[in-house]
Amino acid sequence: MTAALIDYGLFLAKTLTLFLGIGLLVALAVRARRSDQAGADHLEVTHLNDHYRDLAHQLRQASRPDKAYRRSLKAERQADKAREKAQAKTQEDRARLFVIDFQGDIKATESAALREIVSALLLEAQAGDQVLLRLENAGGLVTEHGLAASQLTRLRAKGIRLTVAVDKVAASGGYLMAVVADQIIAAPFAVVGSIGVVAQLPNFHRVLERHGVDFELHTAGDYKRTLTLFGENTDAGREKLRQQLEETHGLFKDFIHEYRPGLDLARVATGEYWHGTQALALGLIDAIQTSDDFLLALVEQTDLYRVSYAVHKRPLERLLAAMTQAARQRLR
Repeated sequence: MTAALIDYGLFLAKTLTLFLGIGLLVALAVRARRSDQAGADHLEVTHLNDHYRDLAHQLRQASRPDKAYRRSLKAERQADKAREKAQAKTQEDRARLFVIDFQGDIKATESAALREIVSALLLEAQAGDQVLLRLENAGGLVTEHGLAASQLTRLRAKGIRLTVAVDKVAASGGYLMAVVADQIIAAPFAVVGSIGVVAQLPNFHRVLERHGVDFELHTAGDYKRTLTLFGENTDAGREKLRQQLEETHGLFKDFIHEYRPGLDLARVATGEYWHGTQALALGLIDAIQTSDDFLLALVEQTDLYRVSYAVHKRPLERLLAAMTQAARQRLR
C-alpha cells in the first residue's frame, strides 16, 4: 500500500511538473510576442533645447545663491512668454533643425536607419528646416557608403539645407558622405580626406603548394575573378584589378567634383588625409567649428531635435550585440 502511494505521488509530481513547464513556455511565448509588438522599430525624437536648458539650470542652481537663482528663473519664464506671444501674433513657427548621428563602420550598417530618418524628414520638413549630420566615419565598402551618401542627396534634392559636422573623422567613404552637404564644419584636429580606393587580400597559394594541396578555380568570363586567396595570381589579373581601382577612384573624384567643383582634385585626391585646419586651407571643409558650438549658436532662435531610429532586437540579438561590443572594446 505504501509503495503504491509513493508511486502515485511521483506520478502526480511528474504530471504537475510537465503542466507547469508547458504553462511556463506558453507564458514566455506570449510575453515575447507582446514584447516584439510593443518594441517595433520606431523614431525617437529628443528636444535638445530642453536638454541644454536643463544643463544650464543644474549649473546655475549649484553656483548661485537661491534668491539669484529664483530671479533668473522668473526672468527666463517672462522671456519665454514674451517670445511665445510674439510668435502667436506673427503666426510663424520657429525654425527647426534636426540632428542625426551617424557612426560609421566598414559596411556603413547605420545606412538602414538613415534611410528611415531621411524618409520621415522628407514627409514632415517645411520651408526653412535644416539638418545637421554629426558624422564619424573612417570609410569602408564603396557600395555601402555610396548608398549612405545617396540618402543624404535626397535631402538636398528637396531643398533642405544640410550641414555635416566632423568632430573626429570623415575619411574615404566618410568624406564621400560629407561632401554632399551644403556646408562641412570640422574640429581643428578632425581627420578629413583619404580620397582614394584600396583593395588587399592575402594569398595562400605557395603554402598550399608546399603541402601538396591543389586548388582549382573555374570561371566563365575573362575577368570573373581577378585575384584569389588560394590560387596562383597572374600579372594580367593584377593589372585588371588596378584598372578597376582606378575606375572606382575616378567615380569617387567625379562625385566630389559635382558637389565641390572648386577643389583641386589633383592635390587632394591622393589618398592622403588632413586635420581640420589643413582641410580648411585645401577647401575640403568650410569652417573650423565643433558640432556643439554649431548647436549652441542656434539654441535661442531655433528648435533643435535629435532624431534617431530605434531598431527592435530580440533578447538573443541584444545579448550577441552586447558581447560583440564588449569584445571590440577589449581589442582596442
